[in-house]
Amino acid sequence: MHHHDTSERLASYADVLAGELPGTWTSTHLPPDAKDDLAELADHIWDLDLVAASLAEHPLHQAAVLSRPDGAQLVLLDRHDERDGFLLAAVAPRALPDEAYCAVPEPNGIALADNPFLSAEQVAGDLLVRYDRSLAQVRHNALGGIQPSQPDRVVLTWQPDGSVAAAPADDRAGTILLAHGFVQDPHSGIYRLGGDDTRAQARALRDIGPQLDALGIGTALQHPVGRHAPTSAPASMPPSPASSRAPATRTR
Repeated sequence: MHHHDTSERLASYADVLAGELPGTWTSTHLPPDAKDDLAELADHIWDLDLVAASLAEHPLHQAAVLSRPDGAQLVLLDRHDERDGFLLAAVAPRALPDEAYCAVPEPNGIALADNPFLSAEQVAGDLLVRYDRSLAQVRHNALGGIQPSQPDRVVLTWQPDGSVAAAPADDRAGTILLAHGFVQDPHSGIYRLGGDDTRAQARALRDIGPQLDALGIGTALQHPVGRHAPTSAPASMPPSPASSRAPATRTR
């Protein structure tokens, strides 16, 4: 099979897969001549298992990057065995410090069959769940004090400067936060709501609750010591800290 044929097959598969995943995803194909982009991408593939083993024997020759508005990325790459299909792996955020990854488990990649529609179900129920969990933990580590959110709950954390910060697990919650004055940091993915206007801040916190609840997403307000939320803002007990895991490092 010619390189043109394999590139077209991978790009087409990625386009269909992006359209079938939950949330909003776009797909970008990196052809063999995009050597610098491929080298940088390979350095940030977040895997110490199946995909890492494949890359050790077969350097990244082409890839398709699936991107979500909140900064999450997946990479689709060729398999080099007797089976049809592809490998899919998570991409580690590029701008976060290495120490943020301490004790965070790698969301190791998976093998996909040659059917993007069935594969989308597999990705949504497995890799995406683990990736979103690891992303939330890494972002929490990068900006200490911000509790990681879960797919079914957004944790809002008061900051020393009076702002409120959150690291939602998916773009559904992120869209609602943006609509109520939160601003997303493009590097960390953290959403912040300024505290200059406390009345506007309280109103925003009050209004997002019902909208998130309509999506089946709860809210929790995390209070640091000595700080109290405006009385008009909804609050609930913060979640228990994430259980500690054995230290792990991402591939570099």
